[in-house]
Amino acid sequence: MADIVIIGAGRLGTSLGRALAGRGHKIRALTCRRKESAAESRAIIGQGRAMTDNAAAARQGTVILLCLPDEEIPRVASRLARSRVDWRGKFVFHTSGLLPSRVLEPLQKKGALIASIHPVQAFASKKTRPSHFRGISFGLEGDPKALAVAGGLARQLGGRAVIIPEDAKPLYHAAFSFASNFLVILLDAAAELLSQARIPRDRAARMLFPLLQGTLHNVKKLDTGGSLTGPLVRGDAASVGSHLDALKLLPQYAEIYRKLSLMGLEMARKKGLSPKKVRALKNRLGGR
Repeated sequence: MADIVIIGAGRLGTSLGRALAGRGHKIRALTCRRKESAAESRAIIGQGRAMTDNAAAARQGTVILLCLPDEEIPRVASRLARSRVDWRGKFVFHTSGLLPSRVLEPLQKKGALIASIHPVQAFASKKTRPSHFRGISFGLEGDPKALAVAGGLARQLGGRAVIIPEDAKPLYHAAFSFASNFLVILLDAAAELLSQARIPRDRAARMLFPLLQGTLHNVKKLDTGGSLTGPLVRGDAASVGSHLDALKLLPQYAEIYRKLSLMGLEMARKKGLSPKKVRALKNRLGGR
């Protein structure tokens, strides 16, 4: 079991610390900008010294997790490299899905083994249950020896380790914006359209959630290609035309509808929609 230090014990850092402690690892220290926030995280994890000094905390562990916003990681890594901490034999991981592990190069030059370990999951609270990690993927990139340790941590939490090439990380990260962030935006747009249809937003949410659950169930069971339903799959240009007519007074939504429908139409074509229906829908979506 490892002696772990968490630098940046926010929602992700605290959730990771709690889950790792539950698997027998020792959380030796954790830091936040404010001592009160660090103390709150310490109470949730149940162990570790609550601190605000990153270098003093780093001295106490062999595995250092930088659970920080992307813009802070290079700066904190440089400051830590200038500290009097002996980095030889320490493993330093950051949790960004976008940044490469080489942003930790100042620490690597001091003897640390570096990698990135990115849990593919959303963390809305410091009190996220350890079971939240079970079954998820962890995107890993970095030094081979560090990857072995990071992969071990991922598997101990019940996750799957996936090695990501450094040059693929921007696309890898963008994919999760589509799947998570944009999904929330689309659901908000759907709720707004329902409110325009004189359905209160609180009732709209109750209507949308079972539909979303059913869709996600289908995707899990059938994959995306087998889960697409609606007028595009049927080749129903009349329904698409009615939607576009209704959206004329909401041009920002009409544009989103057109672009996503064209992407969905390509999926429908691959599923066997006839060329004639594909052309008709393309014409309708193109305003002809």
